[in-house]
Amino acid sequence: MGKLLKDLILIITGTLMYALALTFLAIPNNLADGGLPGLSIILHYAFGWSPGIVNFIIASIIILIGYRVLPRRSVLLTVVTTPLISFFIYITEGLGEPLGDTLVSAIFAGFFIGIGAGLIFRTGSSMGGTSVIARMFNHNLGWDLTRTNFVFDAAIVSSGLFIIGPLNTMYTIISLFVGKKATDLIIEGLDTRKAVSIISAYAPEITDEVVQQMKTSATVFEGYGGYMKENADMAYIIISKYQLLKLKRIINSVDEKAFVVIHDVRDVFGGSFSWAKKP
Repeated sequence: MGKLLKDLILIITGTLMYALALTFLAIPNNLADGGLPGLSIILHYAFGWSPGIVNFIIASIIILIGYRVLPRRSVLLTVVTTPLISFFIYITEGLGEPLGDTLVSAIFAGFFIGIGAGLIFRTGSSMGGTSVIARMFNHNLGWDLTRTNFVFDAAIVSSGLFIIGPLNTMYTIISLFVGKKATDLIIEGLDTRKAVSIISAYAPEITDEVVQQMKTSATVFEGYGGYMKENADMAYIIISKYQLLKLKRIINSVDEKAFVVIHDVRDVFGGSFSWAKKP
């Protein structure tokens, strides 16, 4: 029950932020969007139809047709998400004013749209648009899910060339790019961890120092060097980015010749890394 309540709060927050970004930043500045909301906005520009009502009608039809290809939980959450986002768009239509700078509007519209979408996607829900259509084609015809979704979104954005013109369509593409990055940050997290691989003859000694000085865990693998034809152990450690400098000092103090590889890790859960973070 607690998880469901948390998901509902995220959905309400995400749909409100998404809708306000459209009605206060995108629509007043003659910008579009991808997916079903983007199609609703294009139809609004072309015929004056309410984007909130159009989004609700088309999304409802798509969900009714394609609900069989979605996980049951995703269907239930999408049934909540679609009316909410349509309702928030509807009650805020016409309230926004042009900012006078289309580029700034596009950047911030994409940023808040991306955050809103990220909050929605974190719950496992969707906005019931092109992603559902892509799933139907994947389920029935075997089409690639990601490419099909991209084709539909690209077709919607490209249709804006005939309605809002080439310049605003290009601004819309900038908004979509910013939105994608913002969504990735929400889904993957802002606090990236560092995964450190250390190849050294003194790998066990390095891990002992890491455990003692940094109060975190480390794993040692037995390996074999393909070039030197010698046994070479490897230590694998996950740390926060703020601990990286201290780890480098520990490694150098034990083995200055250690071979070290460092890369970003977006999501870490479970194991002794999580235990070490508990007070």
